[in-house]
Amino acid sequence: MANIKSAIKRIQVAERNRLRNKSYKSAVKTLMKKYFTAVEKYASNPTEELKAAVDEQMSKAYSKIDKAVKRGVLHKNNGSRKKARLVRYYKRHLGEKNQPESAVTDSSIAS
Repeated sequence: MANIKSAIKRIQVAERNRLRNKSYKSAVKTLMKKYFTAVEKYASNPTEELKAAVDEQMSKAYSKIDKAVKRGVLHKNNGSRKKARLVRYYKRHLGEKNQPESAVTDSSIAS
């Protein structure tokens, strides 16, 4: 344990920052999981209210990620990667249903 006042204070500050960072990271993970479950529900049964729930969850997740980046909890690229992962998950689960029709027309044009 440190004996010098400034070292003791730095230890206290580091602990406070660690707890703050932990709460932000935990909240980001929780919101991402809620978003993923909302997308899965919407993909299995597309309705307008489920679409609104997906949009709301995405908005909350984006907001928390942006705040974590602003506060220095996450690096800018890490925040961007997390947001891209949300969009990629959405497109992967819902884009498949819309893709086959356009993919067929595109491939017939290319031939």
